[in-house]
Amino acid sequence: MACVTLRNVSKIYDRADRYVVKSVNMQIGDGEIVSLLGSSGCGKTSTLRMIAGFETLSEGSIRIGDRAIDQLAPAERNVAMAFEGYALYPPLSVHENIAFSLLRGKTPREQVRARVRQVAELLEITDILDSYPPTLSGGQQQRVSLARALVRHADLHLLDEPMSQLEPQLRALLRARIKDYLVAHRMTVLCVTHDQTEAMALSDRIAVMSDGVLQQFATTEDLKERPANLFVAGFIGEPAMNLLPARVSHRGSRIGVVLPAAAGTDALRLDLGDSARVPAADGLRDGHAVHLGVRPHKVRIGAAPAGDNTNTLHGTLAFNQWQGDQSHIGIHLGGPTLLLVVTDGAVDLSEHSPVTLDLPQTALHLFDSHSGRALLHGADL
Repeated sequence: MACVTLRNVSKIYDRADRYVVKSVNMQIGDGEIVSLLGSSGCGKTSTLRMIAGFETLSEGSIRIGDRAIDQLAPAERNVAMAFEGYALYPPLSVHENIAFSLLRGKTPREQVRARVRQVAELLEITDILDSYPPTLSGGQQQRVSLARALVRHADLHLLDEPMSQLEPQLRALLRARIKDYLVAHRMTVLCVTHDQTEAMALSDRIAVMSDGVLQQFATTEDLKERPANLFVAGFIGEPAMNLLPARVSHRGSRIGVVLPAAAGTDALRLDLGDSARVPAADGLRDGHAVHLGVRPHKVRIGAAPAGDNTNTLHGTLAFNQWQGDQSHIGIHLGGPTLLLVVTDGAVDLSEHSPVTLDLPQTALHLFDSHSGRALLHGADL
């Protein structure tokens, strides 16, 4: 059983006297594929290296099943790792690099050849099995490092930016193949990546990190529909969620938000619904500073049919950019408020044209402007 448990895992570098990883708690199920996602310097690779044993823990513990591994040497942990820097053996051929751990484990040579051939075909490197690492491109070396990790029978597979050097077309092809391989072999995997598309394509759940802190550990759907805080809301999604400063507005039994308005114009109010249906109403007192979130794909151009639980807004077109398969449209709503809208097709609108928008209540999110925590997700209404 390869259930991996991180409990209050922290890393402090003495010379900097600061946390690079702070109190990370996470449990990865047997056969689960998890990605650590975040920008450079957020602590994801340090977390991976502590699990592998290449960095010592400053605080906390790591277990695989019933075994505490944080005091074990890397070779004693039964963890396979694909390194971002490849870490191949230059004197050995590609075949010998991939087979190295199997031969050390005294796997019969016929089985070794079959398994090396299988993973080489998966990653499209059968034509370089007799080559040596110094003669390979960066993308080829990366695939060899990945093959060496995938070929092992290990309790946990750690993949550090496993496809960062591959061209986009090959990367898209291999994502699907690798996911099928991991599922078929019921591998427990922790993958580090800064690529949202890669994380979402490979993973059952994603752990989003920032400044050494685990911000949210959830499925792709929950990260998009129920982000835990302002950071996750703004980080997940391409393009990012619209996040607009606003204030809570109570009007009888209705609760809504008011957006800033230009001088001499009326404020824009969006209705969230009856206060009796709105959860966490104690965090939504009248006048409280919030950020209103709405994903660009959720905004519809044109008025909604009568009777829908929605908000109709009016604005003017700031820009209209055709991306080849979708349009990115900027709408001025008055004052400093600019809303980004994404549509699947081309939109025949010119600059400064009046635009009517439909914002469904189920597409709206509210976040506390001071703490950043989520107050409301329209999907839960």
